[in-house]
Amino acid sequence: MEEPCGAGAAAPLRGDAEEPKQGSVLFLGGNEVKSSAVVKYSSAPPQAAFARLQEKTDLKLPPANWLRESAKLGPAGTTILGNSKKSKPFSSFGMAYDFIDSVGNDVDVVSDSENIKKLLKIPYSKSHVSMAVHRIGRTLLLDELDIQELFMRSSQTGDWTWLKEFYQRLIDQKWQRKKKSKEHWYQKAILSKFLYYSINGDGAAQPVPSTSKQHQEGPVAGESDEAGRASWPAPFEMPSSLSEDPGASNQGLKNDFVRNILWTFEDIHMLVGSNMPIFGGGRYPAVSLRLRDNNKPINVLTGIDYWLDNLICNVPELVMCFHVNGIVQKYEMIKTEDIPNLENSNFSTKVIKDIAQNILSFLKSNCTKEGHTYWLFKASGSDIVKLYDLTTLCEETEDKYQNPFTMPVAILLYKVACNMMLKKNQNKKHYGTIRTLLLNCLKLLDNGRHPQIIASANYMLSELFQLDEPKKEDSADFPINGNSDESYSEEEEEMPDSDENGSYSNSSDPPDDNKAVAIIKSVGELSVPEKYKSVHRIRPSCAFPVCHGTEERCRLVLNHVLEGLKSVDSSVKKEGDLPAADPSTPIPLKYEDESTSGGPGSLEKQMALFLDKMGSFQKGKHSSQSGMIPGSWQYKMKLQLILKSSRAYYVLSDAAMVLQKYGRALRYIKLALQCHDTYCCLCGSMLPEVLVFLCQCLTLCGDIQLMLAQNANNRAAYLEEYNYQTKEDQEILHSLHRESRCQVFAWATDLSTDLEYQLSVSCKCYEAAYEILLFSNLKSQNPEQHIQVLKRMGNIRNEIGVFYMNQAAAVQTERVVNKNVSMTEQQLWKKSFSCFEEGIQNFESIDDATNAALLLCNTGRLMRICAQAHCAAEGDFKREFSPEEALYYNKAIDYYLKALRSLGKRDVHPAVWDSVNWELSTTYFTMATLQQDYAPLSRKAQEQIEKEVSEAMMKSLKYCDVDTVSERQPLCQYRAATIHHRLASMYHSCLRNQVGDEHLRKQHRVLADLHYSKAVRLFQLLRDAPCEFLRVQLERVAFAEFQMASQNSSAGKLKTLSGALDIMTKTKGAFQLIRKELVAETEQISKDKSPAESVSVNDSSAVLNKEEVLKLLGIFESRMSFLLLQSIKLLTSSKKKIGGSNEEEAVLKTNKQVYSLLLRATANKGLSLLERTELLLSLLEQLAGSH
Repeated sequence: MEEPCGAGAAAPLRGDAEEPKQGSVLFLGGNEVKSSAVVKYSSAPPQAAFARLQEKTDLKLPPANWLRESAKLGPAGTTILGNSKKSKPFSSFGMAYDFIDSVGNDVDVVSDSENIKKLLKIPYSKSHVSMAVHRIGRTLLLDELDIQELFMRSSQTGDWTWLKEFYQRLIDQKWQRKKKSKEHWYQKAILSKFLYYSINGDGAAQPVPSTSKQHQEGPVAGESDEAGRASWPAPFEMPSSLSEDPGASNQGLKNDFVRNILWTFEDIHMLVGSNMPIFGGGRYPAVSLRLRDNNKPINVLTGIDYWLDNLICNVPELVMCFHVNGIVQKYEMIKTEDIPNLENSNFSTKVIKDIAQNILSFLKSNCTKEGHTYWLFKASGSDIVKLYDLTTLCEETEDKYQNPFTMPVAILLYKVACNMMLKKNQNKKHYGTIRTLLLNCLKLLDNGRHPQIIASANYMLSELFQLDEPKKEDSADFPINGNSDESYSEEEEEMPDSDENGSYSNSSDPPDDNKAVAIIKSVGELSVPEKYKSVHRIRPSCAFPVCHGTEERCRLVLNHVLEGLKSVDSSVKKEGDLPAADPSTPIPLKYEDESTSGGPGSLEKQMALFLDKMGSFQKGKHSSQSGMIPGSWQYKMKLQLILKSSRAYYVLSDAAMVLQKYGRALRYIKLALQCHDTYCCLCGSMLPEVLVFLCQCLTLCGDIQLMLAQNANNRAAYLEEYNYQTKEDQEILHSLHRESRCQVFAWATDLSTDLEYQLSVSCKCYEAAYEILLFSNLKSQNPEQHIQVLKRMGNIRNEIGVFYMNQAAAVQTERVVNKNVSMTEQQLWKKSFSCFEEGIQNFESIDDATNAALLLCNTGRLMRICAQAHCAAEGDFKREFSPEEALYYNKAIDYYLKALRSLGKRDVHPAVWDSVNWELSTTYFTMATLQQDYAPLSRKAQEQIEKEVSEAMMKSLKYCDVDTVSERQPLCQYRAATIHHRLASMYHSCLRNQVGDEHLRKQHRVLADLHYSKAVRLFQLLRDAPCEFLRVQLERVAFAEFQMASQNSSAGKLKTLSGALDIMTKTKGAFQLIRKELVAETEQISKDKSPAESVSVNDSSAVLNKEEVLKLLGIFESRMSFLLLQSIKLLTSSKKKIGGSNEEEAVLKTNKQVYSLLLRATANKGLSLLERTELLLSLLEQLAGSH
């Protein structure tokens, strides 16, 4: 069962809805006509059976129950029996308000059934037609426009004078009021009496003595001219009632019909109001009763009337009562489908269908402007139908509010848009339609008269633009530019009417007709099938504006918000003590300089004040400087508009952040927080979602301040962005300042030039957001927000910690050697350590192991800086590795080990894991190196130091990953090679200096040889460390020489010498690398036009490298010369004693030859480094061939 649909505030039900009657397809006169009807609403009780009157009943005599209420008929009885007042000119609006779901989309026409019938009878009738037509979406609203009544009103009140003058000038110059005949009132009276007689049951009518003959002559009660005129409301003057409640029906626009029926006639869907009396009886459950004068045959117009009434109400049968001079003669039953074939009343149902389709096409093609009042007019006896745009004619002459349709149309546009907005999530494709409805509604309204509707419409317009989700203009599920045939283009309004009318216009029409929008030249055309169908389809549009970016979308939102705020502010009486701010004067955005900023100390106070105020908001305090009354529509609407603008500014700020326009981002977040400040001042209690949004704003503000701190080099550009203001922003701020000073968040949004202050502000923003989540108990409901805030708090504390750590390192660098650690350094260490500690707690509280590990790693770095500070304080004179250094290095190691424990395993985050391992390896290596180079011999024994160095070096090796392929692998290999080299050198040194324990000496010899071998293997893998490789090999040669010194047998010495020379031949690869670099450098210098300049610019590092190479080359030549000489001596001696083998003779010969060449080369001081390198390479080649 269909239920009545309410509009806005649902209208009270006037009765029980009838059981819907499903229509059937009727086959009439061989022409198929499809018709179905569903009763959407009925105030009538179930049909009572009609009483068949006896012959000779005198209908001129009134029945006993005449004009009295009947229990069977219910409250709608007088309406059913045809004694109601004349239907109001706004009847279609009353229906539209009640069935708002149908308007603008599903239904083509909304109208009184009498108007529908009048339109469909145009080709058959000579009578005049005068109707007002309004377009809402794809729906047309039709209402009778009684010119007679209007002009009578005009004569009395002066309204509508422009239309009266226009009518007299173009249509009827001699207009005068036409009175209805006595015959008209006579017929009305006997019909009314007949229907009352026909009521069956206990209250059946009985004739009464004829004492009221005036009823026979005069009009039926309630049908006087005065009553008719009273149905027209006055043009709008005082909109107070509407302003207070835009959802209420206004001007008496009520749905007074007994039935509202959804009638589908062919492909036309109509919402029709009908008051036709329906009775039970006959072969069908429902019949309509008609009274006919037996002397007057039924004509075509009457037949069409009866047929359409029955179709609309889905009544299958007609009962006709014939009378002669009011005396009942007989009854006749006629089926609805037989009506078109009655004698003297033949008509084609197919033609009626064509007329309906043609009229609808004509009206839809020409009534294109939503909000305009169109006038469909046909003069009596004329064949020409004209369509005028009264809104345009009215605007040319007088105030648009002289048109009484203006307000009902505006309210209906608003209601339809409201109804569609309620379903906007399911119908995003209708966004364009909603926007068009609201924009057309705003065009009709005056801000001074209807501020509430204007504010509400602007708020709804702003709601159409999605701020918190990506735009989906092009996605399949969001066809906002869909080609729906009910939509039409605003741009069409600017097009010449002649282009729209096409075949409707008539170039040969007299000049008087140039005011008509369109003309049907002959009513006969309406009977031609598809004469007007689809000739001018309204172009699909109502397109939602395609925003080419977030900023454009937000600007559209803010534009509507501003218009809404203006409406609200204009309706609030200004208090005398309000500051007289000029919206066009920029409100300065404070620029914070480090000289004026109070630093982090004053920031703490501001933060405390803010949180205290936030607490007071929670307790329900609120105030408005402008005097708005809490609970009033102004109060509620301003809160919504302010919150919307705050969200728009937030989105703008976020978008500016993405574009790295940090000055602009800070300006927008400042505006967002100023909006929020005003909201807080007005609102008695903060909703959870509003507090969550405030947290988001503060979090974004913290992000922006951090980015400003990290990009200090662009500060001038950011300052320019920050100080720029649009006129729109100024006006919104002006509206905000009517309610509050907007200074609660000033501490968070000032642009400072001090880096430390910016970082502190960023941190305080995050802390404020966290505190709000805590004291509002929102942490559990918004876990994601909570995690994000804590993550940012950990991050900013890391940034501040690094800032203080770098400052401490800079102070340390500038400190004079031998000077003790200053208090400034110690304070910076404490600040840095405190920040790192708090950051670690933040990350650990949300189980963020990776970031916690990074902060532990930074804390380890801070400990190393502390250690280095104590190292620098000692100076280099008689320097020893101090206990303070050891303490801080061990602390650093502890933090690095904690970082590894935090991560657990490499898979968690390989890059961070590798980084922590490298730092840990570096710390062990540095500590071991310092202990080795600056041995604390005054505190520890040599053996103890060597043991600690060895342990530290081995731990450094443990955390130095040489196998994993990465960018750091060469560094790890170099580090490992260096460690093995240092350990080998240490054991070599121990071996030289140690006396006594032979077992220990042997152990040291084995360890030295092992570490030398590993160092060589690793250095060989590296292609950029030839000098280090040479040094290790030379140390190995020295180690061999040291071993040879302790040997007694010639054979043993000869074997050791052979091994040492073999080590030297293996340095060939290093010399090849050195030669390659020298050749490349020589070629570069020869190509360069100014070699001197080239050397001065590029060779600062190369010179050092050459010095190193020269030094190593000298040692290499010396040791090679010594080894060759010793070899020659031993081989010669051996030959003399026992006679050498051929092999030994060949070696002796080669050694002598190489020794000779080497002596000559070392004697020749003129050889260049490259030449010496090449000579050594050739000598090593010879040696390699013989050994």
